[in-house]
Amino acid sequence: MNSVSPVKGRGAQKNTNNKFSAYSYETRDDFLEFCRVEGEIADRNKTQYIPIFPKSILNKVTSPDVGMSYSMNMYQGCEHGCIYCYARNAHEFWGYSAGLDFERKILVKHDAPKLLEAKLKSKKWKACTIVMSGNTDCYQPAEREFELTRKSLEVFLKYRHPVGIITKNALILRDLDILKELNAHGLIGVNISVTSLSEETRRILEPRTTTIKKRLEAIKVLSEAGIPVNAMLAPIIPGINTHEILNLAKAVSEHGAVSMAFTVVRLNGAIGEIFTDWIRKTLPYKAEKVLHQIQDCHGGSLNDSRYGVRSRGEGIIATQIHDMVSLAKRKYFKGRNFPKLNISLHESYKDGQLKLF
Repeated sequence: MNSVSPVKGRGAQKNTNNKFSAYSYETRDDFLEFCRVEGEIADRNKTQYIPIFPKSILNKVTSPDVGMSYSMNMYQGCEHGCIYCYARNAHEFWGYSAGLDFERKILVKHDAPKLLEAKLKSKKWKACTIVMSGNTDCYQPAEREFELTRKSLEVFLKYRHPVGIITKNALILRDLDILKELNAHGLIGVNISVTSLSEETRRILEPRTTTIKKRLEAIKVLSEAGIPVNAMLAPIIPGINTHEILNLAKAVSEHGAVSMAFTVVRLNGAIGEIFTDWIRKTLPYKAEKVLHQIQDCHGGSLNDSRYGVRSRGEGIIATQIHDMVSLAKRKYFKGRNFPKLNISLHESYKDGQLKLF
């Protein structure tokens, strides 16, 4: 790695400073030159899996505009490396950078299924949809090795508890057997993120994610199995994928999605610096145009923290995006609805089996 060469297979191109740390991170040119002369590798760019052992696994979501009550994350950090990901900032709470550390230092909660089971058995717990994952993707590459998502789905099925999934990885089809069983009881809803139909755009925005073709195939397979799928056309990034809204909606609709949703990109916290650095290195010819258009959606800033506005944006460009999405919904999703999940069964399965009396 040096000051001009890209970090291959990653979204972020550097580690930003952690706002909670008194120390800063800098890759100095003299260090890079020393490595070159000595024939040493300055940065091996390897992913680390770090075990952590939290006391609880559910996160109560208090933000009024998120659309979920509880989220569950088996992993902190995400190897997918999506450059725009709002979850990057959460890595700073663990002492790491929101930049490359977020993609390369993956924290693994091995006790997640056990903690979930204890929560669902609690007498005080009342069933409501728990979403995997509200922060990082539950089907990121680490899931192939640890299978914490699959084990958690088995817990949800055992206790007949509703669960939502947000992912952009076709690995979800590995668990089709459990998803079908959950769906037989109205307990599962899936959200699959599709941000572009261009593989080149996907590759630079989301470097270690499933291809667009495989995501569309996942929507089709799930839908044909009767499992409701909502397509997340998110985020919409002015100057990068705004021109694809209608084509994206058409594609996910034709593959069976029953609904679609979107957000306008916002670059909160350290993500503004990470995204700006990335686009100036990756798409220098359009960098300033894209950055200015994002700012136009947020009152002149790359970020907006106002509930109800932050993910929708405002201004001329945001209005154009909303108009295009409204047209797409009328054209491709008329008469389709994402169903509410079943919360009525869980109380009878609190001990893991049906109560007869």
